[in-house]
Amino acid sequence: MAHLLRALILLMILSIALTISLALGWVHIENFSHIKVSIPSFIYTVFAQAFVMFYFIGVARLVENVRAIVTSEKNLDELFDVPPPDLKPYREKVQRFYHEAELCKRQTIPWTMLMLVLGMIAFFLGGAHDTGMVAKHVHSGVVYGFAASMIIGFFRQWHYLGKSHKLLRELKTLFQIPDGQM
Repeated sequence: MAHLLRALILLMILSIALTISLALGWVHIENFSHIKVSIPSFIYTVFAQAFVMFYFIGVARLVENVRAIVTSEKNLDELFDVPPPDLKPYREKVQRFYHEAELCKRQTIPWTMLMLVLGMIAFFLGGAHDTGMVAKHVHSGVVYGFAASMIIGFFRQWHYLGKSHKLLRELKTLFQIPDGQM
């Protein structure tokens, strides 16, 4: 799943880069202005960021649920066929997994939200500029802020998607959870 999400955010960066390149006049595509490209690009950005955000929320929630089971020692049959007598090694590993999952979530979700908010503002200011209500430099400034937050967020998401993927593999291996199951 992390590889799919990495592909989604890479395509997102490329589509926004194309939009900005069209707006700056670096690239020319017959019958396509940056306005026509920005609409599907931003809709796709919302789509990709929603997937990324819910992936990190889902990983953190899975680890939190496993942590609750191991610490409460109730419903151990959900994790083990035959529960071991000593759960201390499992508690320690799950506590580390919990910390890592929360860190991944805390390090990526704010960038996702910043991207979405700045992208929406830039999108609306683009429409306002097109109707003559806002100066071009206002729209451009917000777009540059959006682009900067997207670049920073992209690298953070790329990094933490790898960490979360590894964390999920370790957690599923520890409790022998099938790959297709959350």
